[in-house]
Amino acid sequence: MTKKLLNSIAFGLGLLASSAAFAGERTVTLAVQNMYCDACPLTVKKSLSAVPGVLKAVVSYKDKTAVVTYDDSKADVKALTAATTNAGYPSAPKS
Repeated sequence: MTKKLLNSIAFGLGLLASSAAFAGERTVTLAVQNMYCDACPLTVKKSLSAVPGVLKAVVSYKDKTAVVTYDDSKADVKALTAATTNAGYPSAPKS
């Protein structure tokens, strides 16, 4: 019985390790609309930082961009653009 339990635990740990291997840190640059003043980037940064998995967000009023680093096992570009859009600043990946 103990050996079976140990095997189950080892299998579970192996699954966790393999899913972590597929997760990664990604960075995307978003083109952000509707930023018309120096305070706008603060709101955009707050909205992005509230998305689970976001590690860093640097928002530029001058460039009208947000450079976001996130854990792709917890967040995706769709969640990031939804966050800024819901805050009143529609965004899309910059091409």
